[in-house]
Parts: sequence; C-alpha cells; structure tokens
Amino acid sequence: MLDIHGLSQAAATRIGPHIRQTPLEPSADLGRESGGAVFLKLENIQHTGSFKVRGALNRLMALDPDQRRAGIVTASSGNHGLAVAFGMNRLGIKGVIYLPEGASPLKVQMLHNLGATIRFHGSHCEVTEAHARRQAEKTGQVYISPYNDQFVVGGQGTVGLEILDRLPLVDCIMVSVGGGGLIAGIAGVVKALRKETRIVGCLPDHSPVMAASVQAGRILDLETRDTLSDGTAGGIEPGAITFDPCRRLVDDWVLVTEDEIRGAMVRVFDNHRLVIEGAAGVAVAGFLKMAPQLTGKTVALVICGGNIDVTLFKRLIRSM
Repeated sequence: MLDIHGLSQAAATRIGPHIRQTPLEPSADLGRESGGAVFLKLENIQHTGSFKVRGALNRLMALDPDQRRAGIVTASSGNHGLAVAFGMNRLGIKGVIYLPEGASPLKVQMLHNLGATIRFHGSHCEVTEAHARRQAEKTGQVYISPYNDQFVVGGQGTVGLEILDRLPLVDCIMVSVGGGGLIAGIAGVVKALRKETRIVGCLPDHSPVMAASVQAGRILDLETRDTLSDGTAGGIEPGAITFDPCRRLVDDWVLVTEDEIRGAMVRVFDNHRLVIEGAAGVAVAGFLKMAPQLTGKTVALVICGGNIDVTLFKRLIRSM
C-alpha cells in the first residue's frame, strides 16, 4: 500500500521552490447553492495552466543521474505533456512527448512553444500511453506516466496539503477524475490527516471509467465518448496504482453531462472572470449536482486547469 501522505510531504519539500502555492478563492455564487462556504483551489493559474506540473516535477527531480542523461518518454492528452516539458526545460533533461492525434491544438502549440519534441500516435489516450511505454522500453529511457507513478501521485497530493493548510476543517473536497492521480494524491493526504473530510470524485458521463471500475471492483476496459473534459478522458492502465486508493479512500462519485460541464464553465467565467477548461468544469458541475447534500458545509473544488482553446471557449459562451 502506498504511503501517499509520506510521498506528498517529501514532494512538497522537493518541488516547493518550483511551483505556485495556488490560492483558495471563496465563491459567494456557489456558496448560495448549498448555504455553505465554497472555495475554488485555483490550479488553473499554476505553471503551465494545470496541477500536472506538481507530479511531473516531482518525478523528474527524483530521477538519478543516469536516468537524467538517458532522458524520458511520456504520453499525454496535453496538460501532463506541458508539465513534463516545463520540468525538462527547468532541469535540463531531454525527452519525447507522445500525444493522441486529436490533442487540443492549444496544448500542442504550447508544447511547441516550450521546445518539446512531440510525436503523435493513436486516437485514444490509453493507446498513446501503451505505445509510449513500449518506446521507452526499447530505448532504455524512463517512462513518466500521467498518473500511474508513485512520484506523480505524491506530487499531486501537495494540492491536498495546501487545502488543509488553508482550510483545516474542510468538510468536502471535490476533484475531477481521469486516471486518478490527482484524487488519489489528495485523498491519500487528506484521509491521513483528517479522516472525516469527504472526498468526492467527479467525472463526465462520457468517460466514467474510474467510477465504473470502483463499482465493479476491478479496472474496466470501457469505450469512452468525446467530452469537453478532454483532460480526464480515456481509460486506465491495467494494474494502475491509483485504483486502490480510489477504491479505499474516495467517499462518493458523481457523473455530469456535457451540458452541465458547459454550464459550469460559463458560470465560473460569469462570476469569477476565470477561464477554466472542461476538466475543471466537471468538479464545479459535480458540486452543483450534489449541492443539496452539502447544506452548510465547507467545500473545496479543485479547479484543475485552464488550458482551453479560445475558439472553443468563445463558442461555449455564445451557446449559453
């Protein structure tokens, strides 16, 4: 069993000088829905526009000298790749980033701007990840998973440490879920320090793989549909280390529709003037769906990223 709390404490020391301790912004608008205090953990203003830089930096900084010289391989629909590219630039490490062919044009351009070496393979994240892992095995380079790595999970858990530092009596933390690295990290930290805090995983109903897998008691191979929440879309690797903490430590799961995600993104823009990506909208939409169950509670919503194509965002705004 992973000591996620210990991994996250070590990560906080390791990556602290390189990341932003992002603010918890109170949301009077969302608080009216539940009659409680609601806070937005603004990882959309983290370096590279998402929480992913925490886990990526932690993994890169844990490489030994030989591994650094050999370089790394990773796969990502965008945000993890951006985070790895940022870390490689900062630490002077070389590597290759594989993306699915339908990756966000904005994220692809941002990777180019960071000087990343990019290759495309497959149309789904799990296919891209499997190919990248095979390439790493052929070359002897380290493969850095977006979620299936203890150092990545430990890095993401620093979000939980920061929430508890500001809100030590938080009643509920709501987190968007794809492969489970973020929620496993947060849950591992929070349940070690404050068991009574409720952890809720939020997923698009077009890609509910982790929630369905937890319900089934095993990792499922499910077909997923296109979703605004591209950062959480796709399957989970067999044997992923995130499955056990998700099964043991996450208290509730909520699925949201594409219309609910869209509405949440526009609502955050209207009330906070924050541009958030679809994956972040999932957590807000999940809160709005569960608000009647959270009456009077102090809730933190993890706004996991803000990397959305401007054309798509304009279209969303006009459609509401």
